[in-house]
Amino acid sequence: MIKSYKFIYPIFLACIVLQFSCKEDTKRVVKTEVVTFTKEGELSIYKAQSDTLLVSLDIEVAETDYETETGLMYRKSMEENQGMLFVFPDVRQHFFHMKNTEFGLDIVFIDEHLKIASFQENAQPYDEKLLPSQVPVKYALEVNAGLVEKWLLEVGDSIEFAKL
Repeated sequence: MIKSYKFIYPIFLACIVLQFSCKEDTKRVVKTEVVTFTKEGELSIYKAQSDTLLVSLDIEVAETDYETETGLMYRKSMEENQGMLFVFPDVRQHFFHMKNTEFGLDIVFIDEHLKIASFQENAQPYDEKLLPSQVPVKYALEVNAGLVEKWLLEVGDSIEFAKL
């Protein structure tokens, strides 16, 4: 009788281990935080010919490498009166893409004198095609797709902005 207990204990232990290890693995839900707009400044756009105010926006400012690389990625949307202003450390041709960006954008490229230099309109969500500034710029403003046309923006119009 004593010899049979030697074999029962390891078998019993193996059954317990198998019972817990064979549990159905449920899918783990990864919860991500929603990225929301944080007002960091205000920006106004003026018509070149008349200095007439076209629009005023609340802006987030992207200045660090991480901020400029991430931009508006992983966001669901943005209000019409909001935008993201990219401030680059240099004046040169800059390139954007829409990887991991969930909604369409217009990109307004702005030179070091705060004049609109070029546009990329209706950039499509998730498109990884490079979108160049065409000319050297110091700033870029991302707004919802279709607003460049709605506001009738033109090369030569100007901006002013202030960080909070």
